[in-house]
Amino acid sequence: MTTTAQPPSDKQGQDDAELAEFGYKPELRRTLGNFHTFAAGISYISILTGTFQLFYFGYGSGGPAYWWSWPMVFVGQFTVALCFAELAARYPVAGSVYNWSKKIGNPHLGWLAGWMMLIASIVSIAAVALAYQLTLPQISSFFQFVGDGTGTYDVATNAVILAAVLILFTTLVNAFGVKLMATINTAGVFIELIATVVLIVLFAAHITRGPQVVMDTQSTGTGYGAGYLGAFLVASLASAYVMYGFDTAASLGEESLDPSRNAPRAIIRAIVASFVLGGLILLLALMSVSSLKGEKLSTDGLQFIVLDVLGPTAGKAMLWCVLIAVTVCALAVHTAAIRLAFAMARDNNLPASSRLARCHPRFQTPVLPTVIIGILALAILVVNIRQPQIFTVVTSIGIIMIYLAYLGVTAPMLVARLRGKWQPAGDGKFSLGRWGLPVNILAVVWGAAMTINLIWPRASVYNATAPFHWYLQWGAVLFVAVIAGGGFAYYWFVQRHKTGVLAEHRLEAPAATAPSPAPAGD
Repeated sequence: MTTTAQPPSDKQGQDDAELAEFGYKPELRRTLGNFHTFAAGISYISILTGTFQLFYFGYGSGGPAYWWSWPMVFVGQFTVALCFAELAARYPVAGSVYNWSKKIGNPHLGWLAGWMMLIASIVSIAAVALAYQLTLPQISSFFQFVGDGTGTYDVATNAVILAAVLILFTTLVNAFGVKLMATINTAGVFIELIATVVLIVLFAAHITRGPQVVMDTQSTGTGYGAGYLGAFLVASLASAYVMYGFDTAASLGEESLDPSRNAPRAIIRAIVASFVLGGLILLLALMSVSSLKGEKLSTDGLQFIVLDVLGPTAGKAMLWCVLIAVTVCALAVHTAAIRLAFAMARDNNLPASSRLARCHPRFQTPVLPTVIIGILALAILVVNIRQPQIFTVVTSIGIIMIYLAYLGVTAPMLVARLRGKWQPAGDGKFSLGRWGLPVNILAVVWGAAMTINLIWPRASVYNATAPFHWYLQWGAVLFVAVIAGGGFAYYWFVQRHKTGVLAEHRLEAPAATAPSPAPAGD
């Protein structure tokens, strides 16, 4: 008696159909539902992490009127998110930005977009982890392990210690499989969303001034040739540094159920929810703080406002929720970086690709990239111990490279539209329809404009405090040029000759049925 393997269910076959277009066989375990993919996208953006980590910079650079950068950045990034949602409906695969750029552009552009996104993601893990320092010592001085926080390097060194603990945690969780990661991430996002709503209500209950506060520039435009516009463009970086990472929902496509429908919805819901809730927190914080004067607003930021408005008990309880948000944000960034490394290694596009693309037989997750990315993020942290200003430059470089990687998707997508080669997913899946071209044009224009704003070598961003060195002010331009140019040179002279789906990950065409032997001679 012979048995035959059971074919995958029709649903499973549909979920894996898009992988066949890339020549990949399904390897990652599909366990994530609709809320899991939404949670991955919104935890990467992380409303509480971003607003609490960067409010001080926005307020200090542009005063209360910096709030207007939040809706401005949302409109621009929403056009990008819509393009990504259309791509996610068509190609819900791991390493979304890399594979999308490769598919609608070419392998060279895809590798460069993936390379930039991978480096930026590793930097982002370190940058997000440093947010522990902004919150934990304000909850209790016990968490200031190095000195009392007043020494020259006390804060910077302590930040590295706290961040290292968080990165070790995200490495361990990701090594044990996507199910554990998704469980922790979903629980964390649930707590973050509830805490965000509660914080909005509490701020609203303590309002001391009207919404006209967002028209107050506090004379921050003084010293800029363009007046307040110059200050506003600097302050807008606080919002630009927050509203990205929504593509993570699509990057988990190979581990999601019905990803071509769930991923587009998750992308759009994540960025819209982040805009609404984050915008309300920023607005109501400005309306409820006891005074708009004093340097605490531009040094301690939202953490100070929470303690000022809610008092020490409720305020510290809310800061614990912020800590949870930072934790799941770092976890989501680490997860996205792993999927990107796996996707590039599967195409033999990284050193030691066969090992990097190997999935653990039990956990069905790529463990080696998990560990290597964690180690690299820890190594980047070391810069912050004695050179926090250089780390600030490195962090900015990471954000710039993410915006460039996004342009590596939206620009070739626009070219494909103009050439009539772009075909959105059918079968009632997400499509921009006739709005596709104008939305895509806006996404490219926005991406290019904000990239220029991010990389512009202004002393107020890159060289604001001592020591004043020219290489700090021009650091973003120089480092992005080196990373992009050096990376592409490596690909052109070395890696492109090796690229191609590794045999162990390749979807083999079904063998042709052998003809039956002719009967013996009549």
